[in-house]
Amino acid sequence: MNYIKVKGTYDVLPTEAENWVALESYVRQLFKTYNYGEIRTPMMEYSNVIHRETELSDMVIKETYNFKDKSDRDLTLRPEGTAGVIRSYVENKLYAQAGVTKLYYMGPNFRYERPQKGRFRQFMQFGCEVLGSNEPSIDAEVIELAYETIYRLGLKQVSVKLNSLGDDASKANYRQALIDFLTPVKDKLSKDSQDRLTHNPLRILDSKDTADIELIKNAPLPLDYLNETSKQHFDSVLELLNLMNIPYEIDRKLVRGLDYYAHTVFEIHATIKGFGAQNALGGGGRYQNLVKELGGPDTPGIGFAFGMERLLSALEQEGITLTSPKQLDVYFITFDQQSRKKAIQLQHILRSENILSDIDHLNRGFKPQLKEALRYDSKFIIIIGENELNNNVVQLKNTKTEEQVEVSMDTLLDTLKELL
Repeated sequence: MNYIKVKGTYDVLPTEAENWVALESYVRQLFKTYNYGEIRTPMMEYSNVIHRETELSDMVIKETYNFKDKSDRDLTLRPEGTAGVIRSYVENKLYAQAGVTKLYYMGPNFRYERPQKGRFRQFMQFGCEVLGSNEPSIDAEVIELAYETIYRLGLKQVSVKLNSLGDDASKANYRQALIDFLTPVKDKLSKDSQDRLTHNPLRILDSKDTADIELIKNAPLPLDYLNETSKQHFDSVLELLNLMNIPYEIDRKLVRGLDYYAHTVFEIHATIKGFGAQNALGGGGRYQNLVKELGGPDTPGIGFAFGMERLLSALEQEGITLTSPKQLDVYFITFDQQSRKKAIQLQHILRSENILSDIDHLNRGFKPQLKEALRYDSKFIIIIGENELNNNVVQLKNTKTEEQVEVSMDTLLDTLKELL
Protein backbone atom coordinates (compact mmCIF):
# COMPACT_ATOMS: atom_id res chain seq x y z
CA MET A 1 0.00 0.00 0.00
CA ASN A 2 1.24 3.47 -0.90
CA TYR A 3 0.82 6.21 1.71
CA ILE A 4 0.52 9.57 0.01
CA LYS A 5 -0.85 13.02 0.86
CA VAL A 6 -4.52 13.84 0.29
CA LYS A 7 -5.30 15.20 -3.17
CA GLY A 8 -5.19 18.99 -3.21
CA THR A 9 -2.86 19.25 -0.20
CA TYR A 10 0.92 19.64 0.02
CA ASP A 11 3.85 19.16 2.38
CA VAL A 12 6.01 22.10 3.43
CA LEU A 13 9.56 20.72 3.60
CA PRO A 14 12.34 22.23 5.73
CA THR A 15 13.87 23.99 2.73
CA GLU A 16 10.52 25.73 2.08
CA ALA A 17 9.39 26.27 5.67
CA GLU A 18 11.79 29.16 6.19
CA ASN A 19 10.01 31.12 3.44
CA TRP A 20 6.67 30.51 5.16
CA VAL A 21 8.03 31.61 8.54
CA ALA A 22 9.57 34.73 6.98
CA LEU A 23 6.29 35.70 5.27
CA GLU A 24 4.29 35.08 8.45
CA SER A 25 6.72 37.21 10.47
CA TYR A 26 6.56 39.99 7.88
CA VAL A 27 2.75 39.99 7.93
CA ARG A 28 2.56 40.02 11.73
CA GLN A 29 4.97 42.94 11.98
CA LEU A 30 3.08 44.93 9.33
CA PHE A 31 -0.30 44.42 11.01
CA LYS A 32 1.25 45.42 14.32
CA THR A 33 2.38 48.67 12.69
CA TYR A 34 -1.26 49.41 11.87
CA ASN A 35 -2.42 48.54 15.43
CA TYR A 36 -4.24 45.30 14.57
CA GLY A 37 -4.55 42.46 17.09
CA GLU A 38 -4.27 38.80 16.11
CA ILE A 39 -7.28 36.50 16.47
CA ARG A 40 -7.19 32.71 16.08
CA THR A 41 -10.41 30.84 15.45
CA PRO A 42 -11.11 27.09 15.01
CA MET A 43 -10.66 25.48 11.61
CA MET A 44 -14.18 24.07 11.87
CA GLU A 45 -17.42 25.83 12.72
CA TYR A 46 -21.00 24.73 13.17
CA SER A 47 -22.35 24.66 9.63
CA ASN A 48 -24.89 27.44 10.21
CA VAL A 49 -22.00 29.90 10.67
CA ILE A 50 -20.89 29.25 7.09
CA HIS A 51 -24.14 28.15 5.43
CA ARG A 52 -26.29 31.19 6.08
CA GLU A 53 -29.52 31.83 4.17
CA THR A 54 -28.09 35.03 2.70
CA GLU A 55 -24.83 33.44 1.49
CA LEU A 56 -25.34 31.69 -1.84
CA SER A 57 -21.85 32.03 -3.33
CA ASP A 58 -20.31 29.10 -5.21
CA MET A 59 -17.73 28.78 -2.46
CA VAL A 60 -20.37 28.06 0.18
CA ILE A 61 -22.87 26.13 -1.99
CA LYS A 62 -20.42 23.93 -3.93
CA GLU A 63 -17.01 23.88 -2.27
CA THR A 64 -17.31 23.41 1.50
CA TYR A 65 -16.28 20.29 3.40
CA ASN A 66 -19.30 19.36 5.53
CA PHE A 67 -19.63 16.46 7.94
CA LYS A 68 -21.47 15.24 11.03
CA ASP A 69 -19.60 14.55 14.26
CA LYS A 70 -20.32 11.63 16.60
CA SER A 71 -23.14 13.60 18.23
CA ASP A 72 -24.80 14.17 14.83
CA ARG A 73 -23.92 17.88 14.79
CA ASP A 74 -23.37 19.53 11.40
CA LEU A 75 -19.85 20.91 11.06
CA THR A 76 -18.01 22.65 8.23
CA LEU A 77 -14.30 23.19 7.68
CA ARG A 78 -13.89 26.92 7.20
CA PRO A 79 -13.61 27.92 3.52
CA GLU A 80 -12.54 31.48 4.41
CA GLY A 81 -11.66 33.45 7.52
CA THR A 82 -14.29 36.17 7.87
CA ALA A 83 -17.31 34.18 9.09
CA GLY A 84 -15.38 32.56 11.96
CA VAL A 85 -13.87 35.88 13.02
CA ILE A 86 -17.30 37.52 13.10
CA ARG A 87 -18.76 34.58 15.03
CA SER A 88 -15.98 34.99 17.60
CA TYR A 89 -16.47 38.77 17.70
CA VAL A 90 -20.14 38.24 18.56
CA GLU A 91 -19.74 35.25 20.89
CA ASN A 92 -17.01 36.95 22.94
CA LYS A 93 -18.84 40.31 22.92
CA LEU A 94 -15.86 42.19 21.52
CA TYR A 95 -18.37 44.80 20.36
CA ALA A 96 -18.72 45.88 24.00
CA GLN A 97 -15.26 47.45 23.80
CA ALA A 98 -15.23 51.14 23.00
CA GLY A 99 -14.07 52.26 19.57
CA VAL A 100 -13.16 50.31 16.46
CA THR A 101 -12.04 46.66 16.67
CA LYS A 102 -9.13 45.87 14.34
CA LEU A 103 -8.30 42.16 13.96
CA TYR A 104 -6.05 40.05 11.76
CA TYR A 105 -5.80 36.29 11.28
CA MET A 106 -3.64 33.68 9.62
CA GLY A 107 -4.28 29.99 9.03
CA PRO A 108 -5.55 27.15 6.84
CA ASN A 109 -8.87 27.06 4.98
CA PHE A 110 -10.53 24.27 3.01
CA ARG A 111 -12.42 24.23 -0.28
CA TYR A 112 -13.34 21.29 -2.47
CA GLU A 113 -12.38 22.46 -5.94
CA ARG A 114 -10.27 21.11 -8.77
CA PRO A 115 -6.61 21.26 -7.68
CA GLN A 116 -4.44 23.21 -10.11
CA LYS A 117 -1.36 25.39 -10.07
CA GLY A 118 -1.61 27.75 -7.11
CA ARG A 119 -5.01 26.38 -5.99
CA PHE A 120 -5.31 23.74 -3.29
CA ARG A 121 -8.03 22.11 -1.22
CA GLN A 122 -6.19 23.05 1.93
CA PHE A 123 -4.66 26.50 1.59
CA MET A 124 -3.30 29.25 3.81
CA GLN A 125 -4.66 32.77 4.05
CA PHE A 126 -3.94 35.84 6.09
CA GLY A 127 -6.36 38.72 6.33
CA CYS A 128 -8.04 41.28 8.53
CA GLU A 129 -11.43 42.52 9.68
CA VAL A 130 -12.17 46.01 11.01
CA LEU A 131 -15.46 46.32 12.85
CA GLY A 132 -17.48 49.22 14.21
CA SER A 133 -17.07 52.10 11.77
CA ASN A 134 -18.86 53.24 8.62
CA GLU A 135 -16.30 55.98 7.96
CA PRO A 136 -14.63 56.06 4.51
CA SER A 137 -11.32 56.54 6.36
CA ILE A 138 -11.51 52.89 7.49
CA ASP A 139 -12.07 51.73 3.89
CA ALA A 140 -9.02 53.78 2.87
CA GLU A 141 -6.88 52.37 5.70
CA VAL A 142 -7.77 48.77 4.90
CA ILE A 143 -7.03 49.31 1.20
CA GLU A 144 -3.78 51.07 2.14
CA LEU A 145 -2.75 48.11 4.32
CA ALA A 146 -3.55 45.59 1.58
CA TYR A 147 -1.60 47.66 -0.94
CA GLU A 148 1.38 48.13 1.37
CA THR A 149 1.45 44.40 2.13
CA ILE A 150 2.35 43.70 -1.50
CA TYR A 151 4.22 46.90 -2.34
CA ARG A 152 6.74 46.52 0.50
CA LEU A 153 7.57 43.00 -0.63
CA GLY A 154 9.08 44.48 -3.79
CA LEU A 155 6.62 43.22 -6.39
CA LYS A 156 6.28 45.35 -9.52
CA GLN A 157 3.50 47.69 -10.63
CA VAL A 158 1.32 47.10 -7.57
CA SER A 159 -2.08 48.73 -7.91
CA VAL A 160 -5.62 48.64 -6.57
CA LYS A 161 -8.74 47.81 -8.55
CA LEU A 162 -11.90 48.92 -6.79
CA ASN A 163 -15.61 49.44 -7.21
CA SER A 164 -18.67 50.27 -5.12
CA LEU A 165 -21.79 48.12 -4.84
CA GLY A 166 -23.49 50.79 -2.74
CA ASP A 167 -25.63 50.38 0.35
CA ASP A 168 -28.47 47.85 0.65
CA ALA A 169 -30.93 50.07 -1.22
CA SER A 170 -28.50 50.78 -4.08
CA LYS A 171 -27.52 47.12 -4.30
CA ALA A 172 -31.17 45.98 -4.39
CA ASN A 173 -32.02 48.43 -7.19
CA TYR A 174 -29.01 47.34 -9.20
CA ARG A 175 -29.72 43.65 -8.62
CA GLN A 176 -33.21 44.04 -10.05
CA ALA A 177 -31.93 46.06 -13.03
CA LEU A 178 -29.42 43.32 -13.84
CA ILE A 179 -32.10 40.61 -13.57
CA ASP A 180 -34.38 42.61 -15.88
CA PHE A 181 -31.56 43.04 -18.40
CA LEU A 182 -30.49 39.37 -18.46
CA THR A 183 -33.84 37.59 -18.15
CA PRO A 184 -34.71 37.98 -21.88
CA VAL A 185 -31.38 36.26 -22.79
CA LYS A 186 -31.37 33.74 -19.94
CA ASP A 187 -31.30 30.75 -22.30
CA LYS A 188 -28.07 32.04 -23.86
CA LEU A 189 -26.24 32.27 -20.52
CA SER A 190 -23.97 29.51 -19.27
CA LYS A 191 -25.52 26.94 -16.93
CA ASP A 192 -23.78 28.51 -13.90
CA SER A 193 -24.97 31.98 -14.82
CA GLN A 194 -28.54 30.77 -15.36
CA ASP A 195 -28.47 29.47 -11.78
CA ARG A 196 -26.92 32.70 -10.53
CA LEU A 197 -29.55 34.85 -12.20
CA THR A 198 -32.07 33.80 -9.58
CA HIS A 199 -29.87 33.56 -6.50
CA ASN A 200 -26.74 35.64 -7.05
CA PRO A 201 -26.99 37.74 -10.25
CA LEU A 202 -24.02 40.04 -9.45
CA ARG A 203 -21.65 37.10 -9.78
CA ILE A 204 -22.51 36.89 -13.48
CA LEU A 205 -20.38 40.02 -13.97
CA ASP A 206 -17.37 37.94 -12.92
CA SER A 207 -18.09 35.04 -15.30
CA LYS A 208 -15.19 33.79 -17.43
CA ASP A 209 -17.52 32.09 -19.94
CA THR A 210 -17.07 33.71 -23.39
CA ALA A 211 -20.81 33.70 -24.13
CA ASP A 212 -21.56 35.36 -20.78
CA ILE A 213 -18.86 37.98 -21.35
CA GLU A 214 -20.45 38.91 -24.67
CA LEU A 215 -23.98 39.06 -23.20
CA ILE A 216 -23.02 41.36 -20.32
CA LYS A 217 -21.03 43.81 -22.46
CA ASN A 218 -23.82 46.38 -22.27
CA ALA A 219 -25.30 45.30 -18.95
CA PRO A 220 -26.05 47.92 -16.30
CA LEU A 221 -23.27 48.33 -13.74
CA PRO A 222 -23.33 48.94 -9.96
CA LEU A 223 -21.91 52.48 -10.09
CA ASP A 224 -24.89 53.58 -12.20
CA TYR A 225 -27.28 52.71 -9.36
CA LEU A 226 -25.57 54.32 -6.37
CA ASN A 227 -27.75 56.64 -4.34
CA GLU A 228 -26.32 59.95 -3.12
CA THR A 229 -25.12 58.55 0.23
CA SER A 230 -23.27 55.71 -1.48
CA LYS A 231 -21.71 58.07 -4.05
CA GLN A 232 -20.42 60.34 -1.31
CA HIS A 233 -18.94 57.38 0.57
CA PHE A 234 -17.10 56.10 -2.51
CA ASP A 235 -15.89 59.57 -3.52
CA SER A 236 -14.47 60.07 -0.02
CA VAL A 237 -12.59 56.77 -0.24
CA LEU A 238 -11.07 57.79 -3.57
CA GLU A 239 -10.08 61.19 -2.19
CA LEU A 240 -8.19 59.57 0.70
CA LEU A 241 -6.41 57.13 -1.64
CA ASN A 242 -5.33 60.12 -3.73
CA LEU A 243 -3.95 61.82 -0.61
CA MET A 244 -1.85 58.73 0.10
CA ASN A 245 -0.72 58.45 -3.55
CA ILE A 246 -2.00 54.89 -3.78
CA PRO A 247 -2.48 54.00 -7.46
CA TYR A 248 -5.93 52.65 -8.26
CA GLU A 249 -8.23 51.89 -11.15
CA ILE A 250 -12.03 51.84 -10.96
CA ASP A 251 -13.21 48.46 -12.26
CA ARG A 252 -16.94 48.89 -12.86
CA LYS A 253 -17.55 45.12 -13.10
CA LEU A 254 -15.69 44.13 -9.93
CA VAL A 255 -18.07 42.46 -7.45
CA ARG A 256 -15.91 39.87 -5.56
CA GLY A 257 -17.18 36.40 -4.72
CA LEU A 258 -19.20 36.70 -1.52
CA ASP A 259 -22.79 37.84 -1.19
CA TYR A 260 -22.28 39.89 1.98
CA TYR A 261 -20.22 42.62 0.30
CA ALA A 262 -21.66 46.15 0.07
CA HIS A 263 -20.16 49.58 -0.66
CA THR A 264 -16.40 49.31 -1.38
CA VAL A 265 -14.90 46.17 -2.95
CA PHE A 266 -11.29 45.93 -4.10
CA GLU A 267 -8.43 43.73 -5.34
CA ILE A 268 -4.65 44.15 -5.22
CA HIS A 269 -2.82 43.44 -8.48
CA ALA A 270 0.85 43.21 -9.44
CA THR A 271 2.79 42.37 -12.59
CA ILE A 272 4.24 38.87 -12.16
CA LYS A 273 6.11 36.68 -14.65
CA GLY A 274 4.10 33.65 -15.69
CA PHE A 275 0.86 34.82 -14.08
CA GLY A 276 -0.49 36.45 -17.24
CA ALA A 277 -3.72 38.37 -16.73
CA GLN A 278 -4.44 36.44 -13.51
CA ASN A 279 -2.37 38.82 -11.41
CA ALA A 280 -4.81 39.50 -8.53
CA LEU A 281 -3.10 38.47 -5.29
CA GLY A 282 -5.92 39.22 -2.86
CA GLY A 283 -8.85 41.46 -2.13
CA GLY A 284 -11.83 42.19 0.01
CA GLY A 285 -14.53 44.70 0.76
CA ARG A 286 -17.04 46.22 3.12
CA TYR A 287 -20.02 44.39 4.63
CA GLN A 288 -22.91 45.90 6.58
CA ASN A 289 -25.09 43.04 7.83
CA LEU A 290 -22.80 40.10 8.62
CA VAL A 291 -22.42 40.83 12.36
CA LYS A 292 -26.19 41.17 12.72
CA GLU A 293 -26.77 37.92 10.78
CA LEU A 294 -24.52 36.08 13.24
CA GLY A 295 -26.43 37.31 16.27
CA GLY A 296 -24.60 40.53 17.09
CA PRO A 297 -25.60 44.19 17.05
CA ASP A 298 -25.94 46.20 13.85
CA THR A 299 -22.21 46.65 13.24
CA PRO A 300 -20.47 47.41 9.92
CA GLY A 301 -17.17 45.88 8.90
CA ILE A 302 -14.55 45.67 6.18
CA GLY A 303 -11.71 43.26 5.51
CA PHE A 304 -9.47 41.50 3.01
CA ALA A 305 -7.58 38.24 2.55
CA PHE A 306 -4.52 37.05 0.64
CA GLY A 307 -3.67 33.50 -0.39
CA MET A 308 -0.20 32.75 0.96
CA GLU A 309 0.67 30.01 -1.56
CA ARG A 310 -0.05 32.35 -4.45
CA LEU A 311 1.90 35.16 -2.82
CA LEU A 312 4.94 32.95 -2.18
CA SER A 313 4.75 31.72 -5.78
CA ALA A 314 4.68 35.33 -7.02
CA LEU A 315 7.75 36.20 -4.95
CA GLU A 316 9.59 33.14 -6.29
CA GLN A 317 8.67 34.02 -9.89
CA GLU A 318 10.04 37.53 -9.38
CA GLY A 319 13.22 36.32 -7.65
CA ILE A 320 12.35 38.01 -4.35
CA THR A 321 13.66 36.25 -1.25
CA LEU A 322 12.52 36.90 2.31
CA THR A 323 15.14 34.74 4.00
CA SER A 324 18.90 34.78 4.34
CA PRO A 325 20.85 31.68 3.25
CA LYS A 326 20.85 29.04 5.98
CA GLN A 327 24.18 29.11 7.80
CA LEU A 328 25.43 27.59 11.04
CA ASP A 329 27.62 29.58 13.39
CA VAL A 330 29.55 26.54 14.62
CA TYR A 331 30.04 22.86 13.75
CA PHE A 332 31.84 20.56 16.17
CA ILE A 333 34.24 17.90 14.86
CA THR A 334 35.22 15.15 17.30
CA PHE A 335 37.18 11.88 17.20
CA ASP A 336 35.92 9.60 19.98
CA GLN A 337 33.29 9.27 22.69
CA GLN A 338 35.13 11.42 25.20
CA SER A 339 35.63 14.33 22.81
CA ARG A 340 32.03 13.99 21.63
CA LYS A 341 30.73 14.22 25.21
CA LYS A 342 32.77 17.37 25.81
CA ALA A 343 31.51 18.84 22.53
CA ILE A 344 27.90 18.14 23.52
CA GLN A 345 28.51 19.91 26.84
CA LEU A 346 30.06 22.94 25.12
CA GLN A 347 27.34 22.96 22.46
CA HIS A 348 24.68 23.20 25.17
CA ILE A 349 26.40 26.30 26.55
CA LEU A 350 26.62 27.91 23.10
CA ARG A 351 23.01 27.12 22.19
CA SER A 352 21.79 28.62 25.47
CA GLU A 353 23.19 31.91 24.12
CA ASN A 354 21.47 31.43 20.72
CA ILE A 355 24.63 30.46 18.85
CA LEU A 356 23.56 28.16 16.00
CA SER A 357 25.47 24.91 16.17
CA ASP A 358 25.42 21.22 15.29
CA ILE A 359 27.47 18.08 15.73
CA ASP A 360 27.84 14.70 14.04
CA HIS A 361 25.54 11.98 15.43
CA LEU A 362 26.70 9.10 13.19
CA ASN A 363 30.19 8.48 14.66
CA ARG A 364 31.79 9.32 11.31
CA GLY A 365 35.40 10.13 10.58
CA PHE A 366 37.03 13.51 10.15
CA LYS A 367 36.38 13.95 6.39
CA PRO A 368 32.60 13.24 6.47
CA GLN A 369 32.27 15.59 9.45
CA LEU A 370 34.17 18.32 7.63
CA LYS A 371 32.05 17.79 4.53
CA GLU A 372 28.88 18.18 6.62
CA ALA A 373 30.20 21.37 8.24
CA LEU A 374 30.81 22.85 4.80
CA ARG A 375 27.36 21.70 3.57
CA TYR A 376 25.82 23.74 6.37
CA ASP A 377 28.11 26.63 5.42
CA SER A 378 29.22 26.84 9.05
CA LYS A 379 31.12 30.03 9.88
CA PHE A 380 33.42 28.24 12.32
CA ILE A 381 34.56 24.68 12.97
CA ILE A 382 35.48 23.59 16.48
CA ILE A 383 37.82 20.62 16.59
CA ILE A 384 38.23 18.58 19.78
CA GLY A 385 40.67 15.67 19.95
CA GLU A 386 42.67 13.91 22.67
CA ASN A 387 45.26 16.69 23.00
CA GLU A 388 42.56 19.33 23.23
CA LEU A 389 40.78 17.38 25.98
CA ASN A 390 43.99 17.00 27.97
CA ASN A 391 44.74 20.74 27.72
CA ASN A 392 41.16 22.04 28.13
CA VAL A 393 41.28 23.82 24.73
CA VAL A 394 39.65 23.61 21.31
CA GLN A 395 40.87 24.37 17.80
CA LEU A 396 38.67 27.13 16.37
CA LYS A 397 38.83 27.45 12.57
CA ASN A 398 37.30 30.25 10.50
CA THR A 399 35.97 28.52 7.35
CA LYS A 400 36.24 31.69 5.23
CA THR A 401 39.75 32.86 6.14
CA GLU A 402 41.10 29.35 6.96
CA GLU A 403 42.64 30.90 10.08
CA GLN A 404 42.82 28.44 12.99
CA VAL A 405 43.51 29.40 16.60
CA GLU A 406 43.62 27.58 19.91
CA VAL A 407 41.00 28.77 22.41
CA SER A 408 40.45 27.78 26.03
CA MET A 409 37.19 25.91 26.61
CA ASP A 410 36.52 28.30 29.49
CA THR A 411 36.60 31.34 27.19
CA LEU A 412 35.08 29.75 24.07
CA LEU A 413 31.66 31.36 24.56
CA ASP A 414 33.07 34.86 25.01
CA THR A 415 35.42 34.41 22.03
CA LEU A 416 32.58 33.33 19.73
CA LYS A 417 30.31 36.16 20.90
CA GLU A 418 33.03 38.61 19.95
CA LEU A 419 33.74 36.98 16.59
CA LEU A 420 30.07 36.57 15.62
